[in-house]
Amino acid sequence: MAGTVFTRSCIALCLLIHTALCQDCSQPCDCPAESPLCPVGTSLVLDGCSCCKVCARQAGEPCSFLEPCDHHKDLYCDYGVLSDTETGICMAQEGQTCDLGGVIYRSGETFQPSCKHHCVCMNGEIGCVPTCASNIRLPSPDCPYPRRVQIPGKCCEEWVCDQIPQEDTFQSAMAGRSIAYRELSDQDVQPESARDNCIVQTTDWSECSATCGMGVSSRVTNDNEQCQLERQTRICMIRPCNAELEKDIKRGKKCVRTPKSQRGMRFELSGCQSARLYKPKFCGVCTDGRCCTPHATITAEVEFRCPEGDSFRKKMMFIKTCSCHHDCPRENDIFLASNSRRMIGDYDNDM
Repeated sequence: MAGTVFTRSCIALCLLIHTALCQDCSQPCDCPAESPLCPVGTSLVLDGCSCCKVCARQAGEPCSFLEPCDHHKDLYCDYGVLSDTETGICMAQEGQTCDLGGVIYRSGETFQPSCKHHCVCMNGEIGCVPTCASNIRLPSPDCPYPRRVQIPGKCCEEWVCDQIPQEDTFQSAMAGRSIAYRELSDQDVQPESARDNCIVQTTDWSECSATCGMGVSSRVTNDNEQCQLERQTRICMIRPCNAELEKDIKRGKKCVRTPKSQRGMRFELSGCQSARLYKPKFCGVCTDGRCCTPHATITAEVEFRCPEGDSFRKKMMFIKTCSCHHDCPRENDIFLASNSRRMIGDYDNDM
């Protein structure tokens, strides 16, 4: 008797959840003329009916069928948290946490380490966007000596105009030098670039953060207009997960080193797919305890298109050759072997 009551209760609960989730999308779309303006770091996504664009709900925020979670950050709507089955809470998928200054952030969590940056943790990687404008103001007849100043109580510096130059300040000196060119248009001004005297320094790409599926590789370089050290990342895939590569090992051999995809495939990232098909090479497997890792790679940009109609480009590692060896990562930790294995011949490539 108790089992029958329990079964009926489960069926009733499932029907209730099904009714809540299966919203009526038969009506014509009636969307605002302009898409909503979302906060910094918040994606613009389609609602559950794939009709109107809405600001995606973030980790810990209420969500529903028409107010979906930010799938670009691997968030999903958990309807089991609240008693109201039509409303859930955005939760993060399982992923690596991020450590910034001793503070641990969950994958998919957004945070502000300072008032000047808005950041998000994405499976062990931290991405930030500035919240302060970085515009440059050139001298003009009504503002001959512009300079940035810190306003008390405000986070971002603001431009002020002086009629006479301020002594012993770099910005004032630059403004004073530029005053002779006030009558020229902005296109005629050719400021000296820090890149002209830059000694370019670039580290090797690190090994992929995942032994299968999509991962991240990074390097540090000052090869930019400001000649400042920055961390660059690229996505990578050593091999697909759950791929049965052992069957490709030829008779009498113990390894398949660099198998190539026989059919065109699309890469997937945060719910978006690559715009074109690829036949990439992967690193294979061995039957004698050795592991295969990338030996020579190239880096190329891949365009991804999302269900909402948006698109973005990401640098991605493409494998040319792999090597099989006994210097294998232990306990699925690819970083334990990253210091002793290095890739060669990597370069940027426009595909």
